[in-house]
Amino acid sequence: MPRFHVPLALAAGARIALPPGAARHVQVLRLQPGLGITLFDGRGGEWAATIARMGRSEVEVDVGAHHAIEREAARAVHLTVGLMAAERMDWLVEKATELGAASLTPVLTARSSLRLSGERAAKKRAHWQAVAVAACEQSGRNRLLDVREQLSFNEYLQQTAEGARWLLSLDAAAPGLRERAGALAAGAPVILLSGPEGGLAPDEEAAARAAGFAPHSLGPRVLRAETAPLAALALLTST
Repeated sequence: MPRFHVPLALAAGARIALPPGAARHVQVLRLQPGLGITLFDGRGGEWAATIARMGRSEVEVDVGAHHAIEREAARAVHLTVGLMAAERMDWLVEKATELGAASLTPVLTARSSLRLSGERAAKKRAHWQAVAVAACEQSGRNRLLDVREQLSFNEYLQQTAEGARWLLSLDAAAPGLRERAGALAAGAPVILLSGPEGGLAPDEEAAARAAGFAPHSLGPRVLRAETAPLAALALLTST
């Protein structure tokens, strides 16, 4: 059944107009009045709904029962990634959403190929959040990946957050992430830091370690900037 994110307060028995994006999607799919759809507001669970009326650009639906269905990972993994090329960031946001990441924080690092500030940074954040919404609609998640405000690397290290702090590192002496993930307490949250193309600069990795990020390796092969955090995420959300 088609699923649509609706950032509105939903209640059984209400008739609502879908937001423009969702309404356009209904029309593209050629859905008709009387057909059932699923709505979710990102706060948990999903709602049955029925298309009630379709105008030239408007779609109204009748909201039915709420179902307390969750498809979240057992462990909250908060990704922090060095800004990378735009198409790679789009792909990373989409796949991180599908794999169950709780949040994603983009950070500006010395080797970041994408450098954003001001209005451009705000627009990109809104774009990535929209990518996450679409991935939630497709994958069945009822809670949105939280795409957070871009920070400089130093600003990020000064933040405090609950959870184990892990750094993806090419250090041959770093312990394997797979083995360490298996030893984590069930459901324990993890904050995962990964660099951009070319990785973190040596002084950035040193600063991250000093801030409490423990280095972990994904093995002997060097993975692309957008692949490494997803490989780690898959391991962490499956343990």
